[in-house]
Amino acid sequence: MRNKTFYFFIIFILFSGIPEYSYSQKNSERKKKTFRVWKGSDSKMKISDLAAYCAPVFWFSPDEPELHNKTGKDIRIPAPFPFENKCDSPVVYYQVTDLLTVDDPKATPFVKDFADFGNSVLNLKDITAIYICYTHFYNYESGLGSHKYDTEQAQFQFLVNRSKDSLGADNFAIYFIRVTAKAHALAWYDNIYEIDTDNPDYEISLPFNISVEEGKHASCTDMNADGYYTPGYDVNVRINDAWGLRDVIRSGNLFSSAFQSYMAKIRTPPFRVLPPLPDDSPLKSKYIVDGVYSPDNAVYQLRPMPSPDKAYNHLLKKDMTSYYYGEKIDITTESSEDSFINWFTDENAINSFAFAYRSDESAGAVVSFPLLIFKNVEAPLVGGWLVNRIYYQDYELGLIGYNILYTPSASRFLDPYFSVGADFTKYRQDSVTTYVQTDFAFETGIKIRANLSYSPLKFLSFISPFWGVRLGIKNKGFMSIDHLNYIIEFGAGVW
Repeated sequence: MRNKTFYFFIIFILFSGIPEYSYSQKNSERKKKTFRVWKGSDSKMKISDLAAYCAPVFWFSPDEPELHNKTGKDIRIPAPFPFENKCDSPVVYYQVTDLLTVDDPKATPFVKDFADFGNSVLNLKDITAIYICYTHFYNYESGLGSHKYDTEQAQFQFLVNRSKDSLGADNFAIYFIRVTAKAHALAWYDNIYEIDTDNPDYEISLPFNISVEEGKHASCTDMNADGYYTPGYDVNVRINDAWGLRDVIRSGNLFSSAFQSYMAKIRTPPFRVLPPLPDDSPLKSKYIVDGVYSPDNAVYQLRPMPSPDKAYNHLLKKDMTSYYYGEKIDITTESSEDSFINWFTDENAINSFAFAYRSDESAGAVVSFPLLIFKNVEAPLVGGWLVNRIYYQDYELGLIGYNILYTPSASRFLDPYFSVGADFTKYRQDSVTTYVQTDFAFETGIKIRANLSYSPLKFLSFISPFWGVRLGIKNKGFMSIDHLNYIIEFGAGVW
């Protein structure tokens, strides 16, 4: 995760509940409410109820084409799948995909109801964490690359805490911990928000708000529900790579590889669609006016995610299949703190290797890989990535170079880069003697990337979805430039 404090938070919550971040008990209670989506004494909970307690708000642009100029109670998106029963309200689908249990569960953590999956029961006594995926569907996607049928996702992680009251009875609470809002089916573009334990003054607006990109429907996190997208605040993991909210792409133009504030329109209250919160939800009261829940906004239905086999359209079936986990929930039992932490951090680091043809003064090859080999390292303060790069060229009797490369992102279609390292060149001193000369090397230029997954060259995606060209200038020498030449690379991978 982003900081070590988060690890201590996860471990500590299992034994003593939400930690006290502030100096006063009153402020500590406020923090508990900030993260809590449910509390109660019943250890048994239906999956349909769990999905309702944890469900997010979906928030649309006022110019969303599928709204058809409707607002408030008249909104009917997200829509039901075309093969499902129609209804007079929006529809959102849920999947409980993963459970983390105590090391030695006393009972079955999950009892499936084969007749009605929503009535399946979870045993909170033995569960420590839950992973829920919410799917929202639209009949078409407009703008650049428009097509019929569009399925999008927002994936949530929650902690389950068990404690004792003054009489020794069990109490349970479910706490929000992290959300991954999917954007354009590429993990690097994910909009991720996780609780930041280094900042004790912030508050999360729950139920969590998911802003929906205009026309394209990518999901984006809005931590404080202010209707604005603020990088570093609404997204706090892989900030430079996060897609953000780019409503302008509906026009067919992207304008800039990096997110700019003008790309996102302001979300206003009439375009919210609220979840069907149960009556005892601690989050429901703020949306009750004169005793009526959500009098001015549509409330969506929650349904279990149906099987893709029900889809009669092959494109829709393929789209659904990529996000369908089935009705079998993966149950993981963890016995050590490290393995518990890994359950939460599995998506935080994307392992990536890149391979390319390199033309310097002669032809060669280059491989780039994460700074810690199997884990990417994000540059502090400025974001971006630090990467190892090794290249070989048949220059003189052979040249091997190593440098550390910095690039502001791994996914933008245009990025600068800088690298510092050394070249080790073998020279011939006479007919029998060779020696190796070591030179400081500095290189800078631009990297142009393209995601080939949806292009005519998509067959190359099995190597890497990203292919690119690097155009740079390299100099040898530290205080003085001894050698200056152009660099061209072409290959696969984000680096």
